[in-house]
Amino acid sequence: QVQLVESGGGLVQAGGSLRLSCAASGRTFGNYVMGWFRQAPGKEREFVAAISRSGGRTRYADSVKGRFNMSRDNAKNTVYLQMNSLKPEDTAVYYCAADDSWLVLTSQREYDYWGQGTQVTVSS
Repeated sequence: QVQLVESGGGLVQAGGSLRLSCAASGRTFGNYVMGWFRQAPGKEREFVAAISRSGGRTRYADSVKGRFNMSRDNAKNTVYLQMNSLKPEDTAVYYCAADDSWLVLTSQREYDYWGQGTQVTVSS
C-alpha cells in the first residue's frame, strides 16, 4: 500500500548533525503514523521516534530526547529526523516505518510498512 525510501545518511564526526528524510508513496500519507527505528550490528532494532498522523504529537526514546527532532510534511509525503549532537553510539542503520493506526506507536511489531534503511556512522 505504501513504499518508503530513506535518505540523508552518511559519515559525520561526533557532535555533528544530520537530517534524515523518508519519502512515502501514495496519496494517503496523512492516514499513517510514522516512526524511526535503528539497528546497530549485533543488537536488536530499537525505537527512536514517532509522530502522529497530523504531526501534532511526537514521542522519543530517552537516548535521543533533546538531541533529535522528528517532523512531517504531509503535502510532500515526507517525514524527517533532525539529528544533532551525534554520538558514536548513534551509529546504526536507520529505518523509516509506517502504520495506519491512530496511535503513536513505539514497538517495531506494531508497524506494517518499512523502508530499506540508511546508514549513519558517527566517528569519535
